[in-house]
Amino acid sequence: MNLEEYFQRIGFHGPSDKMDLATLRSIHKLHVMSIPFENLSIHCGEWITMDLETIFNKVVRSSRGGWCLENNYLFGWVLREMGFSATTLSSRAFNRIIDDFGALDSHLIHKVIIDGKAYIADVSFGVSSQIWEPLELVSGKDQPQAAGVFRLIDKGDIWILEKTGRKPKVLNPEFAKSSLVNRKETKPIYCFTLEPRQVDHFFEKSQRIQRDPASLFTNKSICSLQTPTGFKALIGCIYSEVTYKPEEGVDLLDMRNITEDELDQVLTEQFNVKLQNKLKPVCNKTFYTL
Repeated sequence: MNLEEYFQRIGFHGPSDKMDLATLRSIHKLHVMSIPFENLSIHCGEWITMDLETIFNKVVRSSRGGWCLENNYLFGWVLREMGFSATTLSSRAFNRIIDDFGALDSHLIHKVIIDGKAYIADVSFGVSSQIWEPLELVSGKDQPQAAGVFRLIDKGDIWILEKTGRKPKVLNPEFAKSSLVNRKETKPIYCFTLEPRQVDHFFEKSQRIQRDPASLFTNKSICSLQTPTGFKALIGCIYSEVTYKPEEGVDLLDMRNITEDELDQVLTEQFNVKLQNKLKPVCNKTFYTL
């Protein structure tokens, strides 16, 4: 594993010896624009490992993305190799069906300290909940980004990440009532504590969410990539292009069904993802939204 290959993968050409906020913002944004959030291995009959070299080979060298336990684990290695002070944290995603945060703290994120200030880095949540740049760890501060206004809120025992977005405007009437469309203007994304985690904290959780028939990741095949104007997503056989229109107060959702025969072409052309094994797309109804 080496940093130069990673930098080439994300298109980073700046100096790599500066542990400043500008550099962190740059590699964070380039990562989410270059490497998809995806769980396709589960639906291709492949096992997702938390071996760092395996992740590096998959994500950096093999035209694939990964879910948070791959992308953010890799990103943490990158940060430390560059000299940043990065601490791994665990978080629990919000489940709108139970209207609460899930019990499993399986989402991996990082706290990064720069010039005495703390920031949350997360390059692998995907869709409209994806931050493009790190968030300053300050309670209640509005932090506007392309997807909307993010906020970190200190509740004493936990921190909560929430986002205030825009109204969805679905262009294809067929999907006007789709469960994939988020209709809540302000929504919690996940909660976390500042307790440092070692990678082995996530081993059992990684196995569980790959096997559990109630897991989001066994119920949906997901591939999401941020773009300069929004993001693209392939959920099951539903392909979506979302364009942020802050000046109009809306997000434009262009959604369409594709056939299984089109999957490989869409993945290659839209996400630069090349699968070794056949994908069995899945889109069961869950709490997940674009």
